[in-house]
Amino acid sequence: MPANLTFAALTDAVAKGEIDTVITCLCDMQGRLQGKRFHAAHFLESAHEETHCCNYLLATDMEMITVPGYKASSWSRGYGDYVMKPDLATLRRIPWAPGTALVMCDVLDHHTHELVAHAPRTVLKRQIERAKAMGFDVMMATELEFFLFEESFPALFDAGYPLPTPMARYNVDYNLMGSARDEKIMRDIRNKLYGAGIPIECSKGEAEAGQEEINAKYSDALDTADMHSLIKLGVKEIAQSHGASVTFMAKYDHRKAGSSSHIHQSLWKDDKNAFHDPAAEHGMSAVMRHFLAGQLAFSRDIAVFLAPYMNSYKRFCVGMFAPTKAVWSLDNRTAGYRICGENTKSVRVECRIGGADLNPYLACAALLAAGLEGIEQMLDPGQPVNGDLYQSETAPEIPRSLIEAAEALKDSSFLSRVLGAEVVEHYYHAARWEIEESLRVVTDWERHRGFERA
Repeated sequence: MPANLTFAALTDAVAKGEIDTVITCLCDMQGRLQGKRFHAAHFLESAHEETHCCNYLLATDMEMITVPGYKASSWSRGYGDYVMKPDLATLRRIPWAPGTALVMCDVLDHHTHELVAHAPRTVLKRQIERAKAMGFDVMMATELEFFLFEESFPALFDAGYPLPTPMARYNVDYNLMGSARDEKIMRDIRNKLYGAGIPIECSKGEAEAGQEEINAKYSDALDTADMHSLIKLGVKEIAQSHGASVTFMAKYDHRKAGSSSHIHQSLWKDDKNAFHDPAAEHGMSAVMRHFLAGQLAFSRDIAVFLAPYMNSYKRFCVGMFAPTKAVWSLDNRTAGYRICGENTKSVRVECRIGGADLNPYLACAALLAAGLEGIEQMLDPGQPVNGDLYQSETAPEIPRSLIEAAEALKDSSFLSRVLGAEVVEHYYHAARWEIEESLRVVTDWERHRGFERA
């Protein structure tokens, strides 16, 4: 679905006094939208062509620390500028921010005006181009889970993030009565995201106290990633306007279920689902089988892009609907890859590995890269695996930690070839920084366990 505002319509809305602010934003390494708020008159005058930002925005960690050791951005290179180039096809009204429109930007080199290779939107666009060169259009959808809490963001921050109070006090998975307590906020989220040109289909209570899920309509891969990042921003800001808070952490409490971001995928050719072959077993075409096989073969290589933080791997535990095995099955939620829509025109691959903390551009790009490699190599996924895959002793494991996943990324000749060695090096460096920061910090668990008894 295209965004809901053309440049001409924006010009008219500004003249009528309906819009006075235009946000220009890029997606950073952590999947967050970063940017500027322009007076609408200046955006119309010149900023719609381009604006600028410090190039450290693609070389910081979650705390916005200027991480040393990146080749692209550093103190030795002076932390210069990137060009933010608005993609006017993404221009849209933002109903939860009065008088405001927003546009996504591509990130360009300040001197050459070439796309910056390691910018998340660039990484995805280049894999989409690879698919187009093979004759395919890429369609995807992401499901986003999160927790909704009674306390505000500032209150939790000031208190040092004690365990927050879930809006719903018990598991409200599909429970209409239980999730009605959240509905004042969730209704606002659905309607305002829809008003921003994001075709929200539904929301529902999820499988833990206070957990919610929101789903947007299947779209082309770039639009899906744009919508995903904007949904996260919108959910946070709308919850904040109600004095509440949310988290998209993969695992905010070890006693609770984690939050996922399942990614549905298919390739299309001539306006038809190239994954569907009514004459084939399960309705799965040879293209689909090869695509699935590529993702199975390279699951370890791409794990960092599906689970980018140390916390991400705490979600992978038995019996809480997060997969632990990189295998495929038919409509089985214990598998890393599930086939949905078996024997129908909507047959597709659902990757269940990623958490809600993933960067949508990088995750979609990595999955697409692996799938296309499977097609090029004509890989075979084998037969589907059935039963309780948590108990399988032979199925290949999803990496158990970011340490393991980061080394798989570094050693991946496949990703260095299809994403570029500089992209792999950049995100390996990000993973190593996350690892080292985590390993040096003393946690509450360590203090509680060892203070007296060690």
